[in-house]
Amino acid sequence: MFRDLVDDFDDEFTQPDMLLDVPFVPTDKRVIREMLRLAGVGRKDLVYDLGSGEGDIVIAAARDHGARAIGIEIDPLRIADAMEYAADAYVEHRVDFIEGNLFDADFHDATVVTLYLLESINLQLRPRLLDELKPGTRVVSHAFHMGDWQPDNTRELCGVTLYKWVVPAKVAGTWVWEGVDGNIYQVELEQKFQQVSGKAWINDNAATLENATLRGGTLELQIGVPSTGLAEAFTLTFSRNTLDTIEHEV
Repeated sequence: MFRDLVDDFDDEFTQPDMLLDVPFVPTDKRVIREMLRLAGVGRKDLVYDLGSGEGDIVIAAARDHGARAIGIEIDPLRIADAMEYAADAYVEHRVDFIEGNLFDADFHDATVVTLYLLESINLQLRPRLLDELKPGTRVVSHAFHMGDWQPDNTRELCGVTLYKWVVPAKVAGTWVWEGVDGNIYQVELEQKFQQVSGKAWINDNAATLENATLRGGTLELQIGVPSTGLAEAFTLTFSRNTLDTIEHEV
């Protein structure tokens, strides 16, 4: 029903100053539970719910998963209700609600971001999610996707689709390192979100990049050695676009 409702609004409400007019539809409690489960929310997480309404997701994250949680909401009346509900649930010490526009809000320190917005709003937020959040941050959206940023996981529940993405590190470029075998390895990588491809060399000799799997800040590579027909496996760890560590599996 919500999908039918917002289809009529989606083309019209695309500007940041129109966010107050996005239809407010409460999220089913079963969907909230599954969103937080899909995100893998735990006690060490800091959850931001963008467009938090009356605070149901924020309160559930704190009450049921022990997380710290913050809601960003443009409507002060809904924030007042959310603060009252948080007190009733005895989690006011673990939650906060911030009045503001999603496009101006600071949520860079989130480990989990939850969304129940229009597709057009998701797409406008997408650059910030990719650029400002730490690699490995989980993003879960109720009903609406992120265009050509393909989800890492989906769930079907109560007639809607839940989408999960893991924010990827920026790994595109040239990387050179020395393996434990003394060989010099080089890769030139291209990237589209979490999809990675490229070329590889060993001691300046062409090799094959047999596999490149990126999840969050961890990039697993398999480089084929032409002389042996075997593959060398590496795990590269990134923070944003900086290479931190390399492990050579032998």
